Amino acid sequence: MKVHRHILLLLSITLSAFTASGYINADTSKNILPEIQYEYVPDLSYHEVGDRISCLASEVPISYNKVVKSFIDYFTVRDREYTKLMMQRINLYFPIFEYYLEKHGLPDELKYLSIIESGLNPTIRSRVGAAGLWQFMPATGRLFNLYQDFYIDERLDPYKSTEAACIYLKSLYNRFKDWELVLASYNAGPGKVRRAIRKSGYKKKFWEIYDFLPRETRSYLPQFTAMIYVFNHLDDHNLKVDYVFYPIKSDTIQVSHYVDLNSFAQQIDVCVEDIITLNPALRRGAIPAHAKKYPLRIPIDKMPHLLAHRKEILDSASIKGKEELAKLAATQPGSIYGRHKVRHRVRSGEVLGTIAQRYSVRVSDVRKWNNVRGNLIRSGQMLTIWVKPGQQQAVASSKSSPINIPSSKTHLVQPGDTLWEISLKYRGLTIERIKQLNNLQNSTIKPGQTLIIG
Repeated sequence: MKVHRHILLLLSITLSAFTASGYINADTSKNILPEIQYEYVPDLSYHEVGDRISCLASEVPISYNKVVKSFIDYFTVRDREYTKLMMQRINLYFPIFEYYLEKHGLPDELKYLSIIESGLNPTIRSRVGAAGLWQFMPATGRLFNLYQDFYIDERLDPYKSTEAACIYLKSLYNRFKDWELVLASYNAGPGKVRRAIRKSGYKKKFWEIYDFLPRETRSYLPQFTAMIYVFNHLDDHNLKVDYVFYPIKSDTIQVSHYVDLNSFAQQIDVCVEDIITLNPALRRGAIPAHAKKYPLRIPIDKMPHLLAHRKEILDSASIKGKEELAKLAATQPGSIYGRHKVRHRVRSGEVLGTIAQRYSVRVSDVRKWNNVRGNLIRSGQMLTIWVKPGQQQAVASSKSSPINIPSSKTHLVQPGDTLWEISLKYRGLTIERIKQLNNLQNSTIKPGQTLIIG
């Protein structure tokens, strides 16, 4: 509850009067009036802030106007606690940001963008599905090679997501050649920025297309600008914190099988919370069985013990909860656990319901796998379907009968071929067998490629 200063002053005067008159003794009065410490909040004028901003050296253009000033006031006056929380967290993530920004030749100031995106919280998720420090949407994350499934979401990995954000920002700059438009595009998407440019009569500056941008995007760049200013003038606004967070010093080991993090933490005598903090991309408290050389981060002081007893520790941590998690994973909408990918071309008259029925999957799964909203699909559209191994032959029965493996024992990949479709063409052939014969690590094949099939 907020208490106005003039009310506290009046209360103090009243208590002093009662004390002086003898109604309240001096010792008692000390317990009645609470000790409240006020924080000095400097009140800088519009022009004083403008002078400071004009002196900032920044590769990203910094425009100053009343909108920017209003956000500076917000971060330095109205919500100082949020700014202090960011001050406490920057040492956790800014070194990571600075490394990748320098690696990709991007302006150092872009590190402040994550404050606006996520409040430097690597596990935060928005109501529309964006996640992580850089708030990647699922589709955009996959576009920049951030793996996502029931167990793992690399959008939450501070290292991988930061590099992906740098690559994305660089691609946006190559398109717009203007950092303010790049930031607007990062928030709204390049399509909405191009639409705003067109509606403005093909103006090319953020503040020229400001009125044609989505409301959230209009405040996005001013917030970013305000945050750059605030973190360069913390002392001027009397912003101080008693402590800051520092990252746990860590090293990595590569793991290629199931590991329960709680059991693992007990084995190396560390708090499981520390292991989870170091590995935020592991959504279920475990490394999945299908992981290939997953980089598990652990406190660096635990490395000698782990390396000396690696096999026993990992074996012991590979039992608990494995089957339960696998069963849970298989029931999730859009799960691909234990399934094989099939490509289905929509025929005239087909609807999602009949396609789902044919492959014995749920309509919700088909929607999730193909990012389809509602039930609208079109003739000729290619859909990705993930079928269970035992379902392959049932689907195959509706197609032409398979033939024996030819004497050449090879198959020339044609456009549109998948391992699943190839396996159906030859009697007794499976996807696993094709992968084994050809030393394939995944299901990716290319037209013109020759596969051994027998």
